[in-house]
Amino acid sequence: MAERSFKAEVKKLEAGAGEVFTGEGILAVTKALLQSGVAYVGGYQGSPISHLMDVFADANDLLTSLGVHFEASANEATAAAMLAASVNYPLRGAVAWKSVVGTNVASDALANLASGGVTGGALIVVGEDYGEGSSIMQERTHAFAMKSQIWLLDPRPNLPSIVDAVEKGFQLSEASNTPVMLELRVRSCHMTGSFIAKDNVRPPMQVGDAAAAAVRDTNRIVLPPANFLHEVEKVEKRWPAGIAFVRDNKLNEWFGADSEDIGIIVQGGLYNNLNRAMELLGLSDAYGDAQLPIYCLNVTYPLVPQEVSDFCRGKRAVLIVEEGQPEFIEHELNTLIRRADLQTRIVGKDMLPRSGEYTAQVIIDGLRKFLGQWAPHIELPPPRTSQLPASVASQIPGRPAGFCTGCPERPIFTSMKLLEREIGPTHVSADIGCHLFSILPPFNIGNTTMGYGLGTAGASAFKPKSKRAIAVMGDGGFWHNGLTSGIGNAVFNKDDSVTLIVDNGYSAATGGQDILSSRAENKVRTTRHPIETAVRGIGAKWVKTIHRTYDLKQMMAALREAMTSPEKGPKIIVAQSECMLNRQRREKPLFKKAMKEGKRVVRERFGVDSDTCTGDHSCIRLSGCPSLSIKPNPDPLRQDPVAHVENSCVGCGLCGEVSHAAVLCPSFYRARIVSNPTAWERLRKRMANAVIGFLQGRDERARAAKAF
Repeated sequence: MAERSFKAEVKKLEAGAGEVFTGEGILAVTKALLQSGVAYVGGYQGSPISHLMDVFADANDLLTSLGVHFEASANEATAAAMLAASVNYPLRGAVAWKSVVGTNVASDALANLASGGVTGGALIVVGEDYGEGSSIMQERTHAFAMKSQIWLLDPRPNLPSIVDAVEKGFQLSEASNTPVMLELRVRSCHMTGSFIAKDNVRPPMQVGDAAAAAVRDTNRIVLPPANFLHEVEKVEKRWPAGIAFVRDNKLNEWFGADSEDIGIIVQGGLYNNLNRAMELLGLSDAYGDAQLPIYCLNVTYPLVPQEVSDFCRGKRAVLIVEEGQPEFIEHELNTLIRRADLQTRIVGKDMLPRSGEYTAQVIIDGLRKFLGQWAPHIELPPPRTSQLPASVASQIPGRPAGFCTGCPERPIFTSMKLLEREIGPTHVSADIGCHLFSILPPFNIGNTTMGYGLGTAGASAFKPKSKRAIAVMGDGGFWHNGLTSGIGNAVFNKDDSVTLIVDNGYSAATGGQDILSSRAENKVRTTRHPIETAVRGIGAKWVKTIHRTYDLKQMMAALREAMTSPEKGPKIIVAQSECMLNRQRREKPLFKKAMKEGKRVVRERFGVDSDTCTGDHSCIRLSGCPSLSIKPNPDPLRQDPVAHVENSCVGCGLCGEVSHAAVLCPSFYRARIVSNPTAWERLRKRMANAVIGFLQGRDERARAAKAF
């Protein structure tokens, strides 16, 4: 089950010519692909383009009616290899993945694709996950585009510009026989807006038609001597054709008044931030009516020399607003300016930060420096002071990222911490996924992480003399890369390590998409292929499956046995439990609906007996659940606060399990909350209250009598 259903939204994809299409950026990209006559689509989910894959999955009926083939690819390399269909045939194909990490996985296929070139349009939608909202290393796609000569589009963050970039991207690819990347930042993917739709276009050639009329051209295959000619073709044919298309179709844009001898060049994806910064400085309005000339690069690679020289001619200085480093565009601008024999000063990282996201405030600070040096006659409003004093800000407690309430992965790391008390610390090779939160408090588990599905491979260099290394891997990472790069490698090399595979039943970290081991019924894909069967199939012998991760005794026993077993070779533990967040998304609406209809519903939650709690708080240190907190001690003779379970508890039972497993205290209790109880339950409740009231009254009277 995907994190979000687009069943309702995909109906908008049927909009025809002249209709106003309103929706998210991701939905607009999907519509633009259909309007462009795309023949096939693939990709691998990951922020911020996970929803693009979910939209296509939900729109499967529409795609089928148009003759569009869609695949949820096993990984990014699989997706990139799909674009081979556009090498020999006039098929428009599009694939999507997350940022530089996805591009790195796909690099082999992309390099071959870019070398041989394409006949049909090949578009790669890259979720440029850069900046403060990113979950990965801070790198940019730009370097790869330059390395393999793949054109890079970075459209202004508004729906008409994004849709136009998709349509023009296919045309650019076909005109220059070169694959094209379209990078979309987080805000572009999830912004809402509208544009005038066009009719969906049925691809003139479908993938089935191409397969039935096979074309073979050895000049397109990267093999000597053709590969030596590809480099010449790139520079002498494809590059000029690409630049000519960008120039002739005016893919880049000019804004503002040309009344100053200074100007600004900006990446298209940063245009909105720049305009907001200029608006706050009184240099523009909300509609982009700027007082300074702006050259907006909706195509950041390749640059168009003639456009650059035309914009810079007659200007003393130009500020380049380019996020990240190295400053590829700034370097190229300086080269083009020198070649054009212009004396314009290119100003960039000497005014703006070398690293970090270019928010509106960051750009404001850079503009102040730039204008102060090169246009001091322009009056600017005084800087605004922070509304939050530093003394107050320093008192705000940090809130590290962590597992959701009731997350089934939390007890796995609780078990590891408890086992650590017995055998001591061990090297833990972490992996990409929700389980990476274990490196933060309260668990502080994990020494390294090397990539999605590479947890086991990251531990392969550790050959134990006395203590085995532990590798952690999610089910999504397992099917993405871990089966071969991790488990297969460990079996082949007889690595004496322990691998713990977290099996949520779907790729929880990327949004709940189905994978091979999903236990859900899927009409268009095959599921229910157990992970244990796969690892045994490639030779793993020591394999155990835990069907309920919340059972700490069973989890600890399996880990203990794996760490101490005299048997050599890889030990695999498959720990199964459904993602609680997705489970709650599915069950809560049903729960509320049943309550509204007057049906009897029961939910479980845990609580703490304040009179019994010792105030030790080891339960919190070994769980870290957001619903587990503290409150003042009701006993006037004790000062330590007691543990408290908030109403957000989902009744997973881990806190109680931790207390008993750690031999802490018997203060936890399980409660069943019944809504719309039966008549018998209400009667039993009244009888219980009466008996309890009688006994409490009797005890009070006895205590009062003794006092006299």
